[in-house]
Amino acid sequence: MTAISTFSVAGTFNGPPTSANGGYACGRLAELATAGGLLDSPVAVSLHLPVPLDTPLTYRPAGKRGHAWHGEDVVASVTAGSGPLPVVEPVSAAAAKAAQDSFTGVGHPFPTCFVCGPERAEGGLALRPGAVEGRPDTVACLWSPGPELADERGAVLPEIVWSALDCPGGWTTDPVRRPRLLGRMSTRITELPSAGGEYVVVAKLERTEERTTTNLTALYDAAEGRLLAHASALWIAIDASV
Repeated sequence: MTAISTFSVAGTFNGPPTSANGGYACGRLAELATAGGLLDSPVAVSLHLPVPLDTPLTYRPAGKRGHAWHGEDVVASVTAGSGPLPVVEPVSAAAAKAAQDSFTGVGHPFPTCFVCGPERAEGGLALRPGAVEGRPDTVACLWSPGPELADERGAVLPEIVWSALDCPGGWTTDPVRRPRLLGRMSTRITELPSAGGEYVVVAKLERTEERTTTNLTALYDAAEGRLLAHASALWIAIDASV
């Protein structure tokens, strides 16, 4: 029988001010699931409630499924992904740089977000996903992760990769006009990026249905164009005061 795990998300990994960045929380849960040998990549994580910060949570595996609990509430569920994930086509490093330079972050609903918050003073990923010229509904940016995001071998932690694949997808629509939170994310990591390397993150809107949107994101090596990780995500519109 696989042991029950207790974990928490540190306050530095916020999305909204009082809850975890969705991608980071999903990545932590995916690591708990795969560490127990329960799932093969890709992994799908559904967020049922905002994941609280600096709060003990309990992960309880159940066969090929697992749940994160906060007291009597199920905060999230983890399952094996269903089928292969589609991949968004890459953009060049030059196109990603141009897109990044167009990002202002003005009106960001969560300006201190760990991944893309323009008012984040320190300790964030500082991603700036801007619109790609000639590619409708597509955003991109460059990313060079620092050593503080990596393990002792210099490999960027998987939950940080999930984080980098999360927020750019939210900018494929207009989060200023209609804020959304991550509802479900399926991710496959084939190669961990290295601290100090240069990468391109690209995201594309797949469809919009009433309150939800679905997008694809991918992480590519900037020099070689090699795919390292990709994801599909469902976002849900919220009240701007959340």
